[in-house]
Amino acid sequence: MIKIAPSLLSADFSKLEWEINRIKDHADLIHFDIMDGHFVPNITMGPMIVKSVRKSTKLPFDVHLMITEPDRYLKEFANAGADILTVHAETCPTLYRTLHSIKSLGKKAGLAINPATPLSHAENVLDLIDLLLVMTVDPGFGSQPFIEEMLPKIRKAKQLLDTAKHPIELEVDGGIHPNTAPLVREAGATILVAGSAVFSTDDPPEVAIQKLRGTHHRSSTLPKS
Repeated sequence: MIKIAPSLLSADFSKLEWEINRIKDHADLIHFDIMDGHFVPNITMGPMIVKSVRKSTKLPFDVHLMITEPDRYLKEFANAGADILTVHAETCPTLYRTLHSIKSLGKKAGLAINPATPLSHAENVLDLIDLLLVMTVDPGFGSQPFIEEMLPKIRKAKQLLDTAKHPIELEVDGGIHPNTAPLVREAGATILVAGSAVFSTDDPPEVAIQKLRGTHHRSSTLPKS
């Protein structure tokens, strides 16, 4: 079954523990968008936030480092409770070393690529990654519209990952909601990252997540005879 990783970027930061408690029985991972105001035009959270909510759930923490010089902070986020550390190909001039560093910390290694970044960045590091994150918006802000031209790229990514010697998750992040989720699932994604579609909707979290998985069915009431 497809996995859903709600992004805390869209949660209410004044009550993060409450927000996590709403989703922890329904989600598969929790996604942290770490932004530094340099690689992307926004600043969000750091290791202290990850550490502060680690006690609230045993769900895997999927930490997406949208930052320059990620090597400087890998150990901090690992110690804070990250289970997956995902770095951007665009910020890693020594990508092999960075991925090896993540593995040496006992964490799963993820590689993220922006919409305009070619898949070739992942081809030579398949043996080192556990997750490939294909961005379907330019990172930096939540609630951006899905770039539909990324669907062929997701399909090609799935074909590439199928050649690997070990299972690699294909994660998609950006503009994921009930209308775009079926397109991304069909293209081969195994993890969907969604923020506003989970935290900023009138649906209860379990229903919102079911809609993203494609497992929600409206109940029908038969007329009385």
